[in-house]
Formats: sequence, structure tokens, C-alpha cells
Amino acid sequence: MSDLKGKTLFITGASRGIGKAIAIRAAKDGANIVIAAKTTEVHDKLPGTIYTAAEEIEAAGGKALPLQVDVRLEEQIHQAVAKAVETFGGIDILINNASAISLTGTLETPMKRFDLMHQVNVRATFACSQACIPHLLKASNPHILNLSPPLNIEKRWFTPHVAYTMSKYGMSFCAFAMAEEFRDRGIAVNTLWPRTVIATAAVQNLLGGDAIIKQSRHPEITSDAAYVILTKPSRECTGNFFIDEDLLRAEGVTDFEKYSVVPGADLLQDFFI
Repeated sequence: MSDLKGKTLFITGASRGIGKAIAIRAAKDGANIVIAAKTTEVHDKLPGTIYTAAEEIEAAGGKALPLQVDVRLEEQIHQAVAKAVETFGGIDILINNASAISLTGTLETPMKRFDLMHQVNVRATFACSQACIPHLLKASNPHILNLSPPLNIEKRWFTPHVAYTMSKYGMSFCAFAMAEEFRDRGIAVNTLWPRTVIATAAVQNLLGGDAIIKQSRHPEITSDAAYVILTKPSRECTGNFFIDEDLLRAEGVTDFEKYSVVPGADLLQDFFI
């Protein structure tokens, strides 16, 4: 495949951050984007809504379908998938991007927060995949891409925040298993994770504010890597745990300074690498 023109992408959490960046990159080809996210009203600390994202997607050349979806609720997922199919005629690509984070230890993690991370991260990944796969099976080059880390089973990634790590690795285990389950039926299932911290609202609000942002990269490095994956033949590219920088280097990209929030800054490596 050369581009994503006319393809329909169902993206969870696409109102901001990496999800929106992936949507806009696909929109430049003329893709259809289903924005499955919760935010419908402007929030002080969370810029962007499903409607402002839709405006940006359409300005970039795509078609947008903004749908308010709480990915913790199975009924809302199925309603959104049905609306996507009704509007665009099918689904070609699922991006499991929505995520919840709490970098807290065992005694500091309320069960309400534990449940949120597991509902939004691993349960929603499974539920959205389950809802979309019947439609992906009808697509010519179907992909599922989970924004989750490689399965690097080391104590240092579990000990400080075991609840969060389990939920993110759960997303990766979904890809690990589904890639084999659907290999013979032509659905590619991969994961993608950034090598460095990405400048998102979560980083701004939860992980250190402006100081961390200045040592981060823009979401476009991850969206460019996602584009490479999604335009590959699905039967030839499945079961991989991709790292954005490594993938782009393998594709011949040499200029990474353009992705830095502050060119020349010492970049912070992301978790799980």
C-alpha cells in the first residue's frame, strides 16, 4: 500500500496527543477518522475535544466522525463501531490509543485507580478489538495497532508502579496473542511505543510539567512511525513490538531533531525501554 486514502481508522483517545497526531497524519492522505473519545467540552488542563480534533482532521484533508465514547463501557464501543460502519462502510484500522496512568506503588494506588487503568488500558483494548475484528476481516489491509510497550519483563518496570505496568503490558499481551490468532486471516496486530517521552497533556499534568516537556519529542514522531506500520501489507507485518525511533531509522529517516520540542536538548527515555 502507498497511502491511507479512503481507509477508515477507528482511534480511541483521538481528541489529543498521539491519537490525534496519528489521525491527522492519516487525514493528509484523505482517510476517514472515527474519533472515539470522551471529551466534548474544553477542559482547563486537557486541551482539545472530539469536535476540535474533527476540525483539524478535516482541515488536513480527511473526513471525521466525532463520537463521544467511554471505552470502559462495552455498549458505547459497539454503538460507535456500528455508527462508523454505517457512516464509512466499514473499518480498516483500529488504533487502541486511549490510556490511563498512575505512577504509584502498591500501597498508594486506590482500587478505584487500579480499576480505571485496567478498564481503559487492557479491557478497552480487548473490547475494541473484539468489536472491530468482524469488520476488519472484511478489509483489504486490516491493522490493529496498540500504543503499548514491548514485553520487557524486568523488575525495574514493575516495582515502582505495578498496577500501571500490568495494565500497559496487558495491551501488549493482547497484541502478542491476537497477532497469532488472526495471522492466517490477514489481520496485522502490532504495538508501538516511543523511545523518548512525548509532549502530551499527561506528561504536562502528571509527569513533571514544562521541565519534562522541554526534554520531550512532539507526538508526530510516533504518528509518523504509526503511518509506516499501517501502510505495510498486513500479512507481512504482524506480531511486532515497534519502537518509533528504531522503526523510522530502519525506514531511512535521519533527521530526528525536527521532532524535539527543544532542538538539541537532552531527551528523556520513556518507560519500558
